[in-house]
Amino acid sequence: MKKLFYFLPVLCLLGSCVSKKNQAIKQNILTLRDSYCKAPFKYNYKNKLPSYNSDSIIEANKELKGNFSDQSILILNALDNLDEVHEIMELKKDTSLQSQVKVLQLKTKINSKITIALTELDAVAAEFDCEGERVAQIGNYVDNLNDSKNNKLILYSIVAGAAASIAGGIVKNDTWSSAIDIGGGALGAGFGLATLNPKGRKVEFIHQRNLLRDIWRERLESPNFPPFIWYMYTEKRFSNKEKQSIISSMKERWLHYQFDDDRQKADQSVIFSDGGFYRSQDLHNRAAMLNQMQSATRTINQNINYLLLDLDKLIL
Repeated sequence: MKKLFYFLPVLCLLGSCVSKKNQAIKQNILTLRDSYCKAPFKYNYKNKLPSYNSDSIIEANKELKGNFSDQSILILNALDNLDEVHEIMELKKDTSLQSQVKVLQLKTKINSKITIALTELDAVAAEFDCEGERVAQIGNYVDNLNDSKNNKLILYSIVAGAAASIAGGIVKNDTWSSAIDIGGGALGAGFGLATLNPKGRKVEFIHQRNLLRDIWRERLESPNFPPFIWYMYTEKRFSNKEKQSIISSMKERWLHYQFDDDRQKADQSVIFSDGGFYRSQDLHNRAAMLNQMQSATRTINQNINYLLLDLDKLIL
């Protein structure tokens, strides 16, 4: 009977032991809890968005269609550079040196606006990238916590089963032996069932500057995005099929793949709030959504690249 009590300190030691690895993981979670990705300086962009009446804009500038695509015309309008392009086309009719110098000055003015737009794209894509990495890191930490918990419970289950088996062999009293076998089996089963928690642990994660919220609501309710970037996200003519905007297509994919076509579940998700308690799956979903928006933002560079090519052809 005395040998039975040798196992009790072992069980207590296993239950009270917290590994240094888990302590380090918890400290890292505290470090990653609040965002370090937002810019240190808040720039107040003008809230004025370009006109979405794309057909009227293209029709009013149909004389540019010989040199520019419809998308390039819309970008020039969004950057407020249509007047400069019209002036360049008039100056090109004059081959004098003065006209050529004026053309170069106007092209420099247009290029300045395009450069600002490109840096805005890079800044937004970089923040999506940073947020995606931050979420992925904390998601991996939560996975490690869940794996560590499951490993411990499996170990406890094995130890409990072994202890009950040994104790049952030591105790000669049939009543006590049966009770030990039943108790050990129940304890081992309890530890085993505890590993079947499908959702795992939760961790607090804060993102008051939530880039995904405006995308989901399709409303620019915060200073998270420059007006030009938001226009490119929401103008249908910049999407592949021109039937719905970039973010409308993105929302459809999120609803289907991340939320199983459950709109109410999506609207109430912590992903679109200021933050809260996340489980591992929610963190991985958020990381995937941020990475998808980063890719979508970078594809806008293709449209601007085509505009630059059109401008070069016009000047040469």
